[in-house]
Amino acid sequence: QVQVVESGGGLVQPGGSLRLSCAASRGFLSVDVMAWYRQAPEKPRELVASITNGTHIYYRPFAKGRFTLSRDIGTNTMYLEMTSLKPEDTAVYYCLVTGVTTHSGSAEDYWGQGTLITVSS
Repeated sequence: QVQVVESGGGLVQPGGSLRLSCAASRGFLSVDVMAWYRQAPEKPRELVASITNGTHIYYRPFAKGRFTLSRDIGTNTMYLEMTSLKPEDTAVYYCLVTGVTTHSGSAEDYWGQGTLITVSS
């Protein structure tokens, strides 16, 4: 079964830190891209950071210097370490995995269910 599961969200005070995890199930035969997106209330979903082919990491400007993306290729798990969190980081964070699965003949996008991060005092 193909699944993408996020974990690690919650309530944190401004200036605090959180670590998100995204696990891609064994149904993935190969993974090309793993990425974190977020969607704040009444705003469109936006890219936070991504890793391509297990090596090339991209950060949006608002994430650079505060967020760190890493990936365990052996377990197809991706992490996002977030520091110096601000109230404007409040959003539902989604994991996107682009890869070939046991059900697909070519790479497709698979989204997780999302995890809420609230930055508030």
